[in-house]
Amino acid sequence: MEGMSESENVSTMPEWEQRFRAPRVSLPDWAEDAPDRSLFVSNATGTYELYAWDRAGGQQRQVTDRPNGTTDGVLTPDGEAIWWFSDTDGDEFGVWMRQPFGGGEDEPAAPGLAPSYPAGLAIGRDGSAVIGRSTDEDGTTIHLVPAPGSGEAVEIYRHRESAGVGDLSHDGTLIALEHTEHGDAMHSALRVVRPDGSTVAELDDTEGGTKELGLAVLGFAPVAGDPRLLVGHQRRGRWEPMIWDPVAGTETALPVDLPGDVGAEWYPDGSALLIEHSFEARSELWRYEPGAAEPVRVETPAGTVSGATARPDGTVEYLWSSAAQPPVVRSTSGAVVLDPPGAKAPASVAVEDAWVEGPGGRIHALVQRPAGDGPFPTVFEIHGGPTWHDSDAFASGPAAWVDHGFAVVRVNYRGSTGYGRAWTDALKHRVGLIELEDIAAVRDWSVKSGLADPERLVLAGGSWGGYLTLLGLGTQPDAWALGLAAVPVADYVTAYHDEMEALKAMDRTLLGGTPEEVPERFEASSPLTYVDAVRAPVYISAGVNDPRCPIRQVENYVDRLAARGAVHEVYRYDAGHGSLVVEERIKQVRLELEFALKHLGGGAVLGA
Repeated sequence: MEGMSESENVSTMPEWEQRFRAPRVSLPDWAEDAPDRSLFVSNATGTYELYAWDRAGGQQRQVTDRPNGTTDGVLTPDGEAIWWFSDTDGDEFGVWMRQPFGGGEDEPAAPGLAPSYPAGLAIGRDGSAVIGRSTDEDGTTIHLVPAPGSGEAVEIYRHRESAGVGDLSHDGTLIALEHTEHGDAMHSALRVVRPDGSTVAELDDTEGGTKELGLAVLGFAPVAGDPRLLVGHQRRGRWEPMIWDPVAGTETALPVDLPGDVGAEWYPDGSALLIEHSFEARSELWRYEPGAAEPVRVETPAGTVSGATARPDGTVEYLWSSAAQPPVVRSTSGAVVLDPPGAKAPASVAVEDAWVEGPGGRIHALVQRPAGDGPFPTVFEIHGGPTWHDSDAFASGPAAWVDHGFAVVRVNYRGSTGYGRAWTDALKHRVGLIELEDIAAVRDWSVKSGLADPERLVLAGGSWGGYLTLLGLGTQPDAWALGLAAVPVADYVTAYHDEMEALKAMDRTLLGGTPEEVPERFEASSPLTYVDAVRAPVYISAGVNDPRCPIRQVENYVDRLAARGAVHEVYRYDAGHGSLVVEERIKQVRLELEFALKHLGGGAVLGA
């Protein structure tokens, strides 16, 4: 407010707003050959932007400054330049720009390439780069871009199905690609090619699309002359790493026998692997030296590690949080690596684990309770993806509901990651309906256990969670008192035709074809099919530039609500699939809170 200091202004804000406004930083990335040069994302100005950090001198500077924010950036190996992706108002369609690390004018990094959706980027030590592009017209193309001033970009790959750049070897002689030429967008195969596009080796666990087994590029060995590629595979029913030498044609399994999904990256000298282990909504770190009998634990607090990197001195830096405690970038040296200035985010309440028997197996849910005795008005906050999962990590949105007297339940339904391949792959063909069966089982448990007030149950979520919200309001109309859907799929057929090409491929995999090939599946899975059954008040927010859940299909759904006088509100904002502007995020949460309290009553007053 006018006349107040910044610290006084923050201290008088509601805690839920303080959590959104508190300065945050991402895990800093660092240049492979200049490790004192780092790049991170921060909301320090009120918009998420890229920042350069010279660790040796301690200087930090803002790299990008755009009305709708910037989060996609990469350092060149020598640390001399920063590449960042420039789209238009969050539409994800654009070009890579390049800026000197120390500051200066931005210039197109690949001036010969037209705008596209990004499909991976790898930058070589000689100044060249491998750029993946996706467009509706061409599908996926991959281009070798020589060092500035030394020639034109050359196309080395093209296919209608989705693909992307995985990594570039240390010496620049090998390029790892992920592709889905077999037509299964959920399970990639790998190809290693030379800079001219000729094939060195293939690895396809799908066996031409006949098996649902995916592969992922985790990174080439960071050592000159070493062609080994760290690969993620699903051969034992979960994600775990192995080492593939595409030149020698050898595969080396790793004795990392941990439950849940396991990822990895190389230590900078290639002598060991940093193992990232996710299990039952928590995560931890391990170190494994090839040839050892087993990995060694890297000590981190209980909660969620959202990213980690091994430094040249052998320490590990990681971004950690829990549902109760806000994120911080820590080091195994004991230090806080990067501490943004300003007031810290207020703590929230810890999560409790709930395990509920469901139609497809045991379902894991995370529960946060407000003060007092239940039953509480309860928000089922449904995650997006669907290949994602909620974890014991700090989240300002759920914390805001708890502050207002609501319990919050987050369900890792079938389709979620972190519980094995079969759980993730289970939702095919009955898309949306399977997830809602799991959500219904947890909803029934929440009422029977005394947690939730059955008359004040809110179904809410963003992206895929917004889709499930609208689908749930129509297919389970007696179960929910209110719906809050952010950037949702609302009309599946129109969404398919309007969305970015990579998502079309994913929908063909999930539903078994196009809307013309399997119209009955699209109809069964589309919220528009059930819109006339919706009885609960529904609030919808949508970005007008969204390439993932485009605005036209949202308007089709809203028109049907309006035609029969259904209680609803719609908020449209000038961005893409969500906003990178802090005040815009706060505004959206405030509007959802106001809508819920208006139609439900019984919660705490807004602004608590």
